[in-house]
Amino acid sequence: MRIAVVGTGYVGLVTGTCFAESGNTVTCIDIDADKVKKLSKGEITIYEPGLEKLFLRNLREDRLKFTTELAGGVKDSLLIILALPTPPGGDGSADLSAILKVADDLGKIISDYRVIIDKSTVPVGTAEKVQTAISANCKAEFDVVSNPEFLREGFAVEDFMKPDRVIVGTGSQKARKIISDLYAPFMRQDNRIIFMDERSAELTKYAANSFLATKISFMNEVAILCEKFGADVDLIRRGLGTDERIGKRFLFPGIGFGGSCFPKDVKALVKSAKGVDYEFKILQAVMEVNEKQKLSLVPRIKKYFNNDLKGKKIAVWGLAFKPNTDDIREAPSLFIIRELLKEGSQIAAFDPEAMANTRRELGENIELGGQYDVIKNCDALVIATEWNEFRTPDFDKMSSLMKRKVIFDGRNVYELQKMKELGFYYESIGRKTVSA
Repeated sequence: MRIAVVGTGYVGLVTGTCFAESGNTVTCIDIDADKVKKLSKGEITIYEPGLEKLFLRNLREDRLKFTTELAGGVKDSLLIILALPTPPGGDGSADLSAILKVADDLGKIISDYRVIIDKSTVPVGTAEKVQTAISANCKAEFDVVSNPEFLREGFAVEDFMKPDRVIVGTGSQKARKIISDLYAPFMRQDNRIIFMDERSAELTKYAANSFLATKISFMNEVAILCEKFGADVDLIRRGLGTDERIGKRFLFPGIGFGGSCFPKDVKALVKSAKGVDYEFKILQAVMEVNEKQKLSLVPRIKKYFNNDLKGKKIAVWGLAFKPNTDDIREAPSLFIIRELLKEGSQIAAFDPEAMANTRRELGENIELGGQYDVIKNCDALVIATEWNEFRTPDFDKMSSLMKRKVIFDGRNVYELQKMKELGFYYESIGRKTVSA
């Protein structure tokens, strides 16, 4: 098939590359000329494990192309995938201006049948708005399909190539057949496409992300109780996770969730609910818990230093909102760093992939360096992201470099007994504090 993907952000680039990998000819369209130039030259613009190899192969085989021209990009494409940003507005609602602008433009371009696919995360009723925007300037036949993405950053290629399920919202039998053919290469063992109406498909994406966010905030509240009762959240997590009704995933306590999906989608669903005169109280609580949790290490650090952080060097390991990505959007690390800077701390930080993005976000306010360089003469180390390389570091080297053997672990990376044996002061989430 010939496919056009409008938008070359995280979702668009992964989607375009993976569809090209299954033999389709894909043209990716973006208004950012510099980005298009880089991608056309083989310079990938996001970090995602496994993506670059597929990207370069399909670029070389001429199955993957990039352009800034919408009309030229969609000219011969049966399917037009909208993978455009829907950032939250000031009130939490999703901003659909980019999608509706492209829909309006498509209405002036389309001259024969097309399937328009909403891949972006959008509120209920968006497919109808896209339909209306295109119809205003278009006399050709077309269908608008809701096909939300369920890609985990760090596992996006695997998720796309081997999906748990593919949600498709459409009432058109013609579009349904085309979408079935599109996803057939990914369904060789069994068909995991779930067809439904457009509104249900749109709500499914928000409901899924909001439910996962709820599990995270729930465990963070359990962790708070553990600290107050003297219980161990790791043991409780194992007790909960072995219940097949609950499952093991998303039960790890920490310093809150971030990224481009969970915070935005929870806010958008709450806002959408208010639009139909319903107060989604559970999700309001989820957001409140998460906002507090992002800064939960700060008062602990202040308490340890008797509320005097001026001149204290605090090292931070981990800047991305999760491992295996360079995404720092809504990352708890940034919230912590900003608060520590306000208190007069000196910040030195390391992340395997996210330092360039952090520099653009925080400028020269912090020092960025190698994993062990940043802990030299530090008064404390904060672990904000659970990258694998942090799990088994050279503790002897750490002991020799750090001014004080003090760790505040926001991701429960280390075992308590190990820290005790090594002589560290160690605070984590939902577990007992280890004193040196």
